[in-house]
Amino acid sequence: MRHAIFAALLLTAAPAAAETIAIRAARVIVDAAKPALGASTIIVTDGRITAINPASAAIPAGARVIDQSTRTLSPGLIDAHVHLTGDPGTPFWREAIDSAELSVAYGLKNARATAKAGFTTVRDLGSSRLAGFAVRDAINSGMFPGPRILAAGTSLSIVGGHGDVSGFAPAVNDALDQGNTCTGAVECAARVREASQRGADVIKFTATGGVLSQQGRGLDQHFNDDEMRAIVTTAHSLGLKVAAHAHGPRGIEAAARAGVDSIEHGTFADEAGVKVMAANGSWMVPTLLAFRATSEGLGSGAYTPVVEAKIRAILSLRGKQIIAARKAGARIAFGTDSGVSAHGRNGEEAADMVEFGGMTAREVLISATSAAAELLGLASETGTLEAGKSADIIATDGDPAADAKQLAKVKWVMARGKVID
Repeated sequence: MRHAIFAALLLTAAPAAAETIAIRAARVIVDAAKPALGASTIIVTDGRITAINPASAAIPAGARVIDQSTRTLSPGLIDAHVHLTGDPGTPFWREAIDSAELSVAYGLKNARATAKAGFTTVRDLGSSRLAGFAVRDAINSGMFPGPRILAAGTSLSIVGGHGDVSGFAPAVNDALDQGNTCTGAVECAARVREASQRGADVIKFTATGGVLSQQGRGLDQHFNDDEMRAIVTTAHSLGLKVAAHAHGPRGIEAAARAGVDSIEHGTFADEAGVKVMAANGSWMVPTLLAFRATSEGLGSGAYTPVVEAKIRAILSLRGKQIIAARKAGARIAFGTDSGVSAHGRNGEEAADMVEFGGMTAREVLISATSAAAELLGLASETGTLEAGKSADIIATDGDPAADAKQLAKVKWVMARGKVID
């Protein structure tokens, strides 16, 4: 009897049989920097690519076949700057009403929309409290569909700066405080350690003022040099990369000098700033879609006067940060600031990078695949299609290496081996 029970337990605990999927394609871009393969079949087993074979090769017995034989398969796209737990156009005062639990629901909804748009990996650079971590963990557990998420949690801010709660009576500001502000190098180092303790995958701080916050405190440097160095040094000592929200030129230069891994937005980047970026290996994440999304809301009553003034101040600069960064030798990674724009529109960034930043379609595709994977520290897992890597795959009717607009027209998506319906 005892043996029968033990045998039953073994049977119950036995892992499910591995599923093998064969995906047929007209062509396959295995690496955005290289020419595409012709008609091919990608074999996926248990969420990982096991082979990329010529179309004439036999398909493994029992494999489930997915026919994309008229389309181009490419690596899943990566958005290095999103805010999944918020929707655009939400009045700032809703911050005082909506619960953290509701923001998790928004995050799960938006994660699915983002994955359906072809983005199989994202870096969530700002959410309330633990909401971003909850969305990440729910998707990782398999409860909900969505992309791979690296989550920062709440951005670090100076007191009264971009990222700090403002616009309400002092008592309300205090009640809504996220515990994310710091003054001085010691306190800023402590905030990084606290973020690590909560489960942050990356550290985000607001090196300068911001466009959509209610303060009219300018768009240049907020944290001082010592505070920035403390944030970056502490994060790197914990194995965490650092993203710096930075619009103004001196804030960009100071953050790059402090050793940040990426400059987010980079709106007023000048020659001095981008030279330091290139010398210190800081990437530029330009988020051009945010420029377009905010311009669409001008005059509609969506923004307070102080915010609208800041939006008008930046619009003529769209794409100039890409041109300056590339001229200096700094690298570009794809990022949209989705949450300012509607989730699911992420691919529209690509055409703006061509039109305003002077990039080619292939350069944009590289920025959204292998380059972004390198920035995020995920190059061994995603960014190219290779045996052993995660099955993060998209299909388009056209060639995204020749037509950047294809990234806004993704027809089919597989994220970590699961088809996103």
